[in-house]
Amino acid sequence: MKKEELLEANKEKRTKCVVYTRVMGYHRPVESFNIGKKGEHKERVHFKESL
Repeated sequence: MKKEELLEANKEKRTKCVVYTRVMGYHRPVESFNIGKKGEHKERVHFKESL
């Protein structure tokens, strides 16, 4: 089953996920960003700090 078919088959079970990110010392939902800020958020590189 392809990804699109799987998503469509389980559409009624899915819920909206709101992603928050820290901006200037407080957390804001990414969906409220303007187009430029959303693009900047997509370009961010995530890393894991090794102990």
